[in-house]
Amino acid sequence: MKRSELNTIIEEAITFVEEKGLCFPAFAKWGLPEWKAMGPEYQEITDNMLGWDISDFGSGDFNSCGLLIFTFRNGNFHNKEKYPKPYAEKLLLVEDGQELPFHFHWSKMEDIINRGGGNLIVQLYNSDDGEDFADTDVTVTIDGRQVTVPAGGTVTLHPGESITLNPRQYHRWIGEKGTGKIMLFEVSTTNDDTLDNRFHSAKNRLPEIEEDVPARYLLFQDYKNLEIS
Repeated sequence: MKRSELNTIIEEAITFVEEKGLCFPAFAKWGLPEWKAMGPEYQEITDNMLGWDISDFGSGDFNSCGLLIFTFRNGNFHNKEKYPKPYAEKLLLVEDGQELPFHFHWSKMEDIINRGGGNLIVQLYNSDDGEDFADTDVTVTIDGRQVTVPAGGTVTLHPGESITLNPRQYHRWIGEKGTGKIMLFEVSTTNDDTLDNRFHSAKNRLPEIEEDVPARYLLFQDYKNLEIS
């Protein structure tokens, strides 16, 4: 993905979310000078991958297949003594008609909450011993109600509704065409997006970035290039 595209996606996300009456922490809007000036008291942001995360999953077409994420809080798989937080919270924006490819998490349990906008269609499979699609019914919880669908079945989350997804449950979603952009929140156990995603057929989880313009914002994958004094 081009850096210019990433800049635009983030700017549009900030506008959309703030028009809904929600606010971001200050570091969401930091440019490179602010990141370079931050001291060790901000180490949790970089250690726990807080902030922006954008991917087109190797599709080359973000609006058709992609996801924008902002992580507000998270624990750490690798340093539980320093960061004992056992939970994570994220904002996820889904464009009208945009797909998130099939994947599951080995460790993470998550609630996906439709906070407003369009409808989210979620397609489900259990995984088998070989980590492929299992031909078995899938049971999930939707707002405290157990729902069972056949392998490959779908459920639709309207604004205000939520679904609980267990580890090793394959899920794919798409913003129902014509219903508008969707603002999701994710509440989950501690998450590490570099280790805990098993995509069925999608390509790279993290995008390769073409630096066609300077970065106005950083993604969490950019943090490795920072030096914190």
